[in-house]
Amino acid sequence: MSKTQLTGTLLLAGLLFCSALSMTVGPMGISAATSAKASLSLLIPSLADSLSKPELMVIQQVRLPRTLLAIAVGALLAQCGAVMQSLFRNPLADPGIIGVSSGAALGAAIAMVLFGSMAPVALFAFIGGLITTLLVYRLATGPSGTSVALMLLAGVAIAALTGAGLGLLNYIASDQALRDLSLWSMGSLAGGDWATIWTMLVSTLVLLLVLSRDALKLNAMLLGESEARHMGIPVQHFKLRLMATTALAVGLAVAVSGPIGFIGLVVPHLARMMVGPDNRKVIPLSAALGALLLLLADMGSRRLVSPAELPVGLMTALIGTPFFLYLLLKERRRFG
Repeated sequence: MSKTQLTGTLLLAGLLFCSALSMTVGPMGISAATSAKASLSLLIPSLADSLSKPELMVIQQVRLPRTLLAIAVGALLAQCGAVMQSLFRNPLADPGIIGVSSGAALGAAIAMVLFGSMAPVALFAFIGGLITTLLVYRLATGPSGTSVALMLLAGVAIAALTGAGLGLLNYIASDQALRDLSLWSMGSLAGGDWATIWTMLVSTLVLLLVLSRDALKLNAMLLGESEARHMGIPVQHFKLRLMATTALAVGLAVAVSGPIGFIGLVVPHLARMMVGPDNRKVIPLSAALGALLLLLADMGSRRLVSPAELPVGLMTALIGTPFFLYLLLKERRRFG
């Protein structure tokens, strides 16, 4: 067994173990065996006979959906981060830092506050993420290519602008909409129904297949845009297509769970430390690592202030901010 296969096997085993552990975490004490029975009873109804109704309800309607949603959202955000870092050849690029997540958040907030529960939140989030992605790309791209420094500065400006938009929406929102928006804006995995969860799981799998197909082209992009052109890759079309794909994926994640930062920044670095820079290995490994990291963050958010719950977006920020500062210091040393 190769090192990559061993790493992937260990990650999947860790993900399965943490998924089982996640079902036991919460104000109501439920054993791992009971959690497993309650989960499997969705496929084998006879297993539910020995379980109480409260146990079934907590596992099947709260903890299992939340666990699956954490896996899907974490995997999706980590893949998007890996793609952006390769596409822009920048270790600091991720959907949050260059403004994609904040644009998607603004789009989703517009749907929630101005159009109510009937609005297609995911569609508004996708449109917001796509607009900010294209705007940042346009501002940072000149005749000589895409400037990393300008891209980060444009991301900061866009994030500030969308923050002002979110503040305005908070100001005009009704009391109930304001409460929903405030909780949602800190990131939460508590609101997913089964239709949403299946949508996210399928979207994550489709994204993995699409990005794995483009992994070799992403490897070529790491060499530089001119080298990629010489290899026959239509660079501008490829970049726009992947940016639109990333905006759609991030829009879906933001619509479901709110803006959850730093997963797309931290995870691809961990994956490259394990298997090197080859995106054929980095992308699937990032998906598994992202799912595991967000699941651990969600368990921490449920345990840290139990029986209350800390928004998972705050947990990922606590994890990601020191790592981001480390990357900034590393970049400063590299450039003197």
